[in-house]
Amino acid sequence: MSSLRHWLYGFIPQPLNINFKEQLRASIGALLGLLLTSLLTLLLAGPGATLWLIAPMGASAVLLFAVPSSPLAQPWSILGGNILAAVIGVTCAQWISDISWAAAIAVAISIAGMFALRCLHPPSGAVALSAVLGGQAMQSYDFVLFPVAVNSLLLLLTALLYNNLTRRPYPHPARQKPDQHGLGTRNAMQRFGFSVQDLNHVLKAHNEFIDISPDDLENLFLETEMQVYRRKLGEITCADIMSAEVITAEFGTSLEEAWGLLRRHDIKALPVIDRARRVIGIVTQIDFMKDADLELYQGFEEKLKRFIRRTVGHHADKPEVVGQIMTTQVISAHAQMHIVGLIPLIAQQGLHHIPVIDAERRLVGILTQSDLIAALYRHVSPAD
Repeated sequence: MSSLRHWLYGFIPQPLNINFKEQLRASIGALLGLLLTSLLTLLLAGPGATLWLIAPMGASAVLLFAVPSSPLAQPWSILGGNILAAVIGVTCAQWISDISWAAAIAVAISIAGMFALRCLHPPSGAVALSAVLGGQAMQSYDFVLFPVAVNSLLLLLTALLYNNLTRRPYPHPARQKPDQHGLGTRNAMQRFGFSVQDLNHVLKAHNEFIDISPDDLENLFLETEMQVYRRKLGEITCADIMSAEVITAEFGTSLEEAWGLLRRHDIKALPVIDRARRVIGIVTQIDFMKDADLELYQGFEEKLKRFIRRTVGHHADKPEVVGQIMTTQVISAHAQMHIVGLIPLIAQQGLHHIPVIDAERRLVGILTQSDLIAALYRHVSPAD
């Protein structure tokens, strides 16, 4: 009885973890996609056309606009799958007289071909079936180019434009950058005790197509881990733990003055800002050592003095101001960002000082490793 109940539960749809805004976005996308595809194809077909939009495009629209991250919805899937299925469908319609056999064989071969070419697209099965059942108008190889290829291309172009304008990256990237926190998913998975190879082994052993890429699974593991940290730490933002009094430099600050600021305030980094207090770089003690060729300790003090000393005259054969030695690619944190986002930046990327900016990208503070460690010590109980 329990097994029967469990089997029946399989018929109950699972709740969708998307909000109304996303549902509306997908619906409007399908509306625009099909409308533009229909109108443009009809324009190309000319007056009196009887065939310009095929039914499988409705199913393709569901994938391209409602689940654009699905492997089944990627550009090669819709183009390759639909065109391949159309060719196979027309061929079966012409060579197999029994319509039932022709329909079944067309869909079966289309599935096999899509697996082989890695362009699995469920609506393509309907394309193959349409070629067999659609009568003389669809049983010519002209059907492959028009309307199948034209419909597929126009719908795809609309999806490319609409999804990216609505902040749904499309095509869905095969492998994300580490992530917005700077921590690669591979490192997160290693902390769970398994590797990418382990994940791929399990997926292969499962031997069933799962409508999510291994890369997306990795990202889900990372985001889940970060959510655990947020739950344990509570809502602590960078603004809560940063140092608001920041010693800064400008592009034209002399090296001598900048070095004096580092020594006088016993700090190791100076954010470099413009007149609007926007961060344009950061200069650290390491930058001084690197540019002054201080890797070797021998003659350290004398080399440093020569390097930071202002050159008399108009010509100098060495850097004179902070802007000439600063690091311009600065990773910063938003004031309202949760401190969980700092953990990967410090632990994995080795950052020691992170400028904190506001909504207008103006400098409002700075965070160090010590600030983060102190915050974690105060908010994580021994039981955690």
